[in-house]
Amino acid sequence: MKGKCIIFSAPSGSGKSTIVQYLMQHEDLRLKFSISATSRAPRGSEQHGVEYFFLSDAEFRDHIQKGDFLEYEEVYGGSFYGTLKSQVEEQLEAGYNVAFDIDVKGGLNVKKYYGDKALSVFIQPPSVEELRRRLIGRGTETMDKIEMRLAKAEEELSYAPHFDKVIINDDLATAQAEALQVITDFLVK
Repeated sequence: MKGKCIIFSAPSGSGKSTIVQYLMQHEDLRLKFSISATSRAPRGSEQHGVEYFFLSDAEFRDHIQKGDFLEYEEVYGGSFYGTLKSQVEEQLEAGYNVAFDIDVKGGLNVKKYYGDKALSVFIQPPSVEELRRRLIGRGTETMDKIEMRLAKAEEELSYAPHFDKVIINDDLATAQAEALQVITDFLVK
């Protein structure tokens, strides 16, 4: 039986990746992670086909021309990021459910492509102030970067009503349990 798509989008710092990692541990969900393609170079110990599919700029543009992406975007100084249809279809055909950890616009594009075979979930922070606190608490970015992320978050929050389900992450354990229930209900339909 063909799998379904589970799309997670959220502003940075909302807890989306933590929730997705929690769900990936539930073997009964038969989840496989959608690995994005990028034209940027690998960082640190990143490996092709594990964290990303690393493509040259020319290869990425060739895939765009051929219509091979479900969604793609040029970000951060000219690097491309996108989701290859072939990678997702391969996992779906094998009977796996594909989990996406993706930006809001990309998430809505994947939802549009797969329709009722996809569930789009928006993870929302309880407030922008709490998001600021979380981003500062990470201690990984300058205040300028944090302010840029917060400005982007304000725009991303406006997309929440376009998602099938909105989960407010004011308590991680509660948000994880809610996400698990929402996905379980969707998969048994």
